[in-house]
Amino acid sequence: LLSDPYMPKGNATKEFIESLQLKPGQVVYKCPKCCSIKPDRAHHCSVCKRCIRKMDHHCPWVNNCVGENNQKYFVLFTMYIALISLHALIMVGFHFLHCFEEDWTKCSSFSPPTTVILLILLCFEGLLFLIFTSVMFGTQVHSICTDETGIEQLKKEERRWAKKTKWMNMKAVFGHPFSLGWASPFATPDQGKADPYQYVV
Repeated sequence: LLSDPYMPKGNATKEFIESLQLKPGQVVYKCPKCCSIKPDRAHHCSVCKRCIRKMDHHCPWVNNCVGENNQKYFVLFTMYIALISLHALIMVGFHFLHCFEEDWTKCSSFSPPTTVILLILLCFEGLLFLIFTSVMFGTQVHSICTDETGIEQLKKEERRWAKKTKWMNMKAVFGHPFSLGWASPFATPDQGKADPYQYVV
């Protein structure tokens, strides 16, 4: 993916923590596995061996974790694959109708039985990818709207962060304000400049 959600590894040194100039009542958490400062809502990924801000899940498709900085790109990835799969299914349907109405020997360079088998395989593949990526897209959009990651939902973690509207949650992931850049994997969303290390306990 274009951006990574990783926390700097091994930055939980005494010197670095002192340089944060914490106020009374503010603390930092240290991950015992990767020795990094662990912000609230961060989780350690056993595959990446790093702490991930707002980790949703580790995706083997992209060999990366889906988290705070790259959730937009993962949502677009699933959405565009679903749309391409739908397009492939529509094209298969049109091609089958064309071959059914015309002479089968003229609509394909393969023999009629081979053409039918190939169309069925393509239809099955397109349907499989459409269903899988549509479900992934839906779960990611739901996760964004509820401002609750997949891990937080599975662990039923208690909400310790401010509740925002669905629209505000969408803007937090895709950027402020709403624009065509939301649909572009080349537009980097502006997610604000909050300090990810300091949390009031």
